[in-house]
Amino acid sequence: VEEQRARWERKRCRTAKELLETEHKYLEQLDLVVTFFVRILKAKGTLKPAVLETIFGPLESIYSASQVLLLHLERGNLGPGLENFCQNLELYGHYAENLEQANKTLKEQLRKNKSFRRFKKLQETRPQFQGKKLEDLLPLPLQRLHQYKHFLRDLLENTSPDSAEYQKLAKTVKSVSEVSRWVQDTVRKRENSLQLLRVQKLLKGQKTRVLTPGRWYIREGWLSVVPSKGEQLKRRMFFLFSDIFIATKPCHPLHPLNSNKLACQAVYPLHQCVVDKVFGHTQSQGGLLSLSFPHKTLLLMSSDQQDINDWYRSLTDAVR
Repeated sequence: VEEQRARWERKRCRTAKELLETEHKYLEQLDLVVTFFVRILKAKGTLKPAVLETIFGPLESIYSASQVLLLHLERGNLGPGLENFCQNLELYGHYAENLEQANKTLKEQLRKNKSFRRFKKLQETRPQFQGKKLEDLLPLPLQRLHQYKHFLRDLLENTSPDSAEYQKLAKTVKSVSEVSRWVQDTVRKRENSLQLLRVQKLLKGQKTRVLTPGRWYIREGWLSVVPSKGEQLKRRMFFLFSDIFIATKPCHPLHPLNSNKLACQAVYPLHQCVVDKVFGHTQSQGGLLSLSFPHKTLLLMSSDQQDINDWYRSLTDAVR
């Protein structure tokens, strides 16, 4: 038992030291943004207060919370430090929700606001920045949140359940995990929106509505459609979403407006779909899938075994 406790204590000390060192580094980088951008921009009035708020969000508050945490870590007061930190964790969730709009507004200001463009360039040439751009520093809080999760889990694993700090640590780990999930969901939703928008832009005309609330993009790719009569195989581009399956074909390469676009041929709802693997069970070349809808059966073929297996998995999961 004594040996186990000593081992725990060694690992715990190592993690606490690493947490302290990385917190120092994190604060130094946040300081660059707060000192050389937020505070000077506020004083100069180069950006309107609402624009400044959109670009930097709650970054100053995150910076202040980290300063307090660092102070506690330096004094070895891990418990009170984490308790205080827990009260400020929501800032990270709000920061994540704001990040997409922040990047959009930053790009817009760099395009339209000449004095801000000059100011940003000047600040980034300072030696403290070491070649980093503002765009590299803005995602830092979300990267740090991910690190906190791992450090705190390690600390919890190497803390005796009988100690006074154990409960505080367990509570902090739970809070950090919850906010981390919130951030991941925000990122996933943002990435999904971008995928839906990309597919919408790929399709000719506005007849097929891809951008629908609650819809999730899953995958896309070329597959050959096997016709019911003895015609030739038709290569088609398919898009799979959480609720529909879209078949498209390329527009004419010489079309003045739509040469790079895809024409939608059919939209199949997945709630009444049955997916079967006709062949492709063995290590043969490629495979064939059958998709049965109430008024139509689609036979889809690929010469790539792995590809057909991946499509089968994705389709059955989406239908389920």
